[in-house]
Amino acid sequence: MNDPSKPVFWRDWRMPHVELRKVDDGRKVCYAPHSHTQWSLGAITEGQSTFLYRHDQFQVSAGTLVIMNPDWVHACNPIDNKPWSYLMLYIDSDWLTSLRYEAGLLDTPRWQDIATATLSDPEWYTGYCRMAECLLDSERELLEKQTVTVEYLTALMFELSGQAAPPPPKTPDTLQALADYLKANSALEVSLDTLCERSGYSPGHLIRSFKHYFGLTPHAYLINHRVQCGQRELKRGKPIADTSVDLGFADQPHFQRTFKKLLAATPKQYRQSLLNQQKDTTCGE
Repeated sequence: MNDPSKPVFWRDWRMPHVELRKVDDGRKVCYAPHSHTQWSLGAITEGQSTFLYRHDQFQVSAGTLVIMNPDWVHACNPIDNKPWSYLMLYIDSDWLTSLRYEAGLLDTPRWQDIATATLSDPEWYTGYCRMAECLLDSERELLEKQTVTVEYLTALMFELSGQAAPPPPKTPDTLQALADYLKANSALEVSLDTLCERSGYSPGHLIRSFKHYFGLTPHAYLINHRVQCGQRELKRGKPIADTSVDLGFADQPHFQRTFKKLLAATPKQYRQSLLNQQKDTTCGE
């Protein structure tokens, strides 16, 4: 049984630029003033705390995001020993600098501090929690985790800069080649790094351009194609368990959840409807 007073750390060597810390009972975790080499983004998920940030002090509560620049001294501690919990994402400043520069938010590829210290917008808070949930889920694929992280942070960087994201240019030949690659390798683990290498795009630009052209992120496009292939295989009478493995899903339950999410029916229900249709056709002859 997990001890709620002990933090949970998420790391993946394939995504060395981000690290997530989850604390369910912040009363047992108190901090002296300190700083990090990374840019840090945290979400208060329960209760209240005092956020000391350089020369300022904020009272933050559930639903608030806290933002910390590299090397800025800060501390975040509970109020009157009341329960509070949080999620904290540590992001390599060089990687984030590249993301901002490639998005056109920096004139030079050098770190610039971000003035905002807290953000209470429900949309950004909810998006952050979804991103954290994805990272912590061992069943989520690498491409999904990379996509969710880059997409959220790119959008947030535009929000914090006060600039609107420019519409991505239309380059259907390059994007169609990526879509074809995803289809041809849909049963394999495809990384965002591979897609960037093949296209010459930066991660943020790739995701925005692909989504603009196809209406789906590269990961969502890949999953959609897997489900389409699943429909085809089930029509041919292939067993559900074999279909899930051959399509690249972690296991049969994962295939079932994804299939239902996209088609509002389980693979079993879909296959049964095919059998019923065949039976009705036979009876009508």
